[in-house]
Amino acid sequence: MSIIKIDFVDFWTGFEKTNNFFYNLLSSKYSIVIDPNPDFIFFSCYGNSYLSYKCPRIFYSAENQRPDYTSCDLALTFDFSDSINHFRLPLYVLYIDRGGDFLDLCTELPNDRLLENWNAKKKFCCIVVSNSRAKKRIQFFKELSSFCKVDSGGRFLNNIGGPVSDKIEFISDYKFVLSFENSSFPGYTTEKIYEPFVVNSIPIYWGNKFVNYDFNPSTFINVNNFDSVSEIFELMSKIDKEPALALQYLSPPKIENASSKDFFDKLKIIHFIDKVFSINNPVAQNSILSFIHGIKRKMNILKFYFFKYTIGSFNKLFSN
Repeated sequence: MSIIKIDFVDFWTGFEKTNNFFYNLLSSKYSIVIDPNPDFIFFSCYGNSYLSYKCPRIFYSAENQRPDYTSCDLALTFDFSDSINHFRLPLYVLYIDRGGDFLDLCTELPNDRLLENWNAKKKFCCIVVSNSRAKKRIQFFKELSSFCKVDSGGRFLNNIGGPVSDKIEFISDYKFVLSFENSSFPGYTTEKIYEPFVVNSIPIYWGNKFVNYDFNPSTFINVNNFDSVSEIFELMSKIDKEPALALQYLSPPKIENASSKDFFDKLKIIHFIDKVFSINNPVAQNSILSFIHGIKRKMNILKFYFFKYTIGSFNKLFSN
């Protein structure tokens, strides 16, 4: 088994270098060594350590952030892209892999088991949110709360006495779960719709307008298909009162035509990553691309502070 040296930088808090999707995936073909002088690195969007590496770089994003090919040689993200240097790998795929739920999500589940589980759920609707900047989610939560109690178990909008310690355990008691992405962009599908599925709850989803490509549209309530929150509440109430209608959402496979989705084929992912070995002139060693990337970073920093202080000034002005 060939030995390859890799490293991971700029990933989220709690990321384990020797126990993650990419490490485990490549370990099926190679003998992996985590090395500060790697053959290539994986990096994400939570820092700038990647700038210190002159080897080939592979970008992965769990956020609504598209790849910048002046900073990476290959990219695996949620994006729908025709680039030969890009592989679509939505975040929820990593959650499915970790949870081992793939077969259940692709299978029609038995009604008797589902009905027993559904009837055992004594609570109506919940949400778990910590991001205070997702305006669409906040607005929907407030509007739906005028029709029914929505238990909020996250650090933001909390109304149950404090944040929950186990999200999956918490949402498992509820029939409906608000599953809103932080923002909307084609292809950007995270774990938020996946988590209600694994506890046999019905997601109320907003985010990726092409989510029907990822998940069976008959298994969740898509906010984009309704004109008002009141319409959604009426449907939720009807499902709550009619177990047969609930089963129409709960029993079908959540993932259809899985074989047509390359990101479920681990051999195809490995084959894509193997492209890194044929890179002779990494972007990090290309002075022109590095210069362009430096300019882009400075512009993004300037835009961030411009909007931060401009919006802050307007808020102060209108609050006086």
